[in-house]
Amino acid sequence: MDAVSQMLGEVRSRGAVFRQTIMEPPWALRMATGAPLTLAVMLRGRAWIVPDGHEPVPVGVGDIAVVRGDVPHTVADDPASTPSAVVTRADYCPGAEGAEGASGPARTCGTPEDGAPVLLSGAFERRGELSERLVRSLPPVLVVPGGDSPYGSVESVAAEITRERPGQQLVLDRLLDLMLVSALRGWFDDPGADAPAWCRALDEPVVGAALRSLHAAPARPWTVADLAAEVGVSRAALARRFTALVGEPPMAYLAGWRIALAADLLRRTDHTVGTIARKVGYANAFALSVAFKRLRGTRPSDYRAARARFEDPPTEPGSETPRSCVRPASNRR
Repeated sequence: MDAVSQMLGEVRSRGAVFRQTIMEPPWALRMATGAPLTLAVMLRGRAWIVPDGHEPVPVGVGDIAVVRGDVPHTVADDPASTPSAVVTRADYCPGAEGAEGASGPARTCGTPEDGAPVLLSGAFERRGELSERLVRSLPPVLVVPGGDSPYGSVESVAAEITRERPGQQLVLDRLLDLMLVSALRGWFDDPGADAPAWCRALDEPVVGAALRSLHAAPARPWTVADLAAEVGVSRAALARRFTALVGEPPMAYLAGWRIALAADLLRRTDHTVGTIARKVGYANAFALSVAFKRLRGTRPSDYRAARARFEDPPTEPGSETPRSCVRPASNRR
């Protein structure tokens, strides 16, 4: 499995996170869900993503907008529109204060009207350190044109939320995942986009082969000489090309990758630090602790304890609180 697949595999939606909202202009919604990653698509009409401290970004019909959770923003019909509602983590539709009652399926907020703008929105719960590495590489707002996606994920979601069917939640979760993967692949494939260097380097014959070798066997006692022999070039040539494309030397990249793997194992398993150390390529717990402290500023045991305090408690399937549901900005009809 390549690094991108591993990272995308750690970014998964969970629970009732997708909603269709029918708007009445003028409208503007302040997004404050606290979700690490949000997604918006206009099924009808156009919109703007207005991130704090950044230029407004237009979103056309079918475009997929991905917004980092650390970027406060507003979704509006016009950049100058004043928000008349705030969407928080506790919001849900129908029934939320300030939201219209649903007309039709429970996943649709607002009353269907010919020509009314329709916003499809969702949120992701970030899981794991590998996905954090991916999320940190994203721009504040990423908009991928709808025509760039080879999958009918937007249309599939729009059709799915108009009816109640057995297993619908699981289907919607996976469709939301597919929309994100589709958007990110479109971003990776765009030569004019500012995609992360390590992703672009996967397509380069020598450096891509080196990255795949490191990802496939992170616990192997790699040296630059070993890695160069693996991909069939000199040590100097590999070091030069790898650093130029990825932005850091091979062993520095490997250390960061190992620590990301270790952090993920610390968060989601009860393995001992020594066991995790051996799994990711360190001789013992002390060696991992030294590297972890150098790169993360804390010891593995302290990191695990801190994450345990802030993790959401487990929930039973189907009982999750919706992470994002956009309220109509106006009750006027």
